[in-house]
Amino acid sequence: MAKRGGFPGGGIPGNMNNLMKQAQRMQRQMEENQKELESKEFSASSGGGAVTVTVSGKKEVVSVKLSEEVVDPDDIEMLEDLIVAAANEALRKMEEASTEAMSKLTGGLGALGGGLGGGLPF
Repeated sequence: MAKRGGFPGGGIPGNMNNLMKQAQRMQRQMEENQKELESKEFSASSGGGAVTVTVSGKKEVVSVKLSEEVVDPDDIEMLEDLIVAAANEALRKMEEASTEAMSKLTGGLGALGGGLGGGLPF
């Protein structure tokens, strides 16, 4: 005959308690990694270094640097394209660093929410 009332002792079983502690520790580490990432800057250049864009870990453009030779009033379109290319590459670098930090934290578990049936509440 099975016992009623759930787990022996009426509390959370040891494994579940350990899992909750691990989840809380992982949440703190995720928050620390996010703060660290937000404090970093990522730069990328285009046009052979004629345009350099720097973005923060908060996905904000911090600076745009242009060399004099790329500023041609008769070809503004080329300058715009170079700025877009450099900005997109800088953002890609930032996203790559973010993904790498998360991968180290989760130990390659992938998307935490998808593999555990609906996600975790943190």
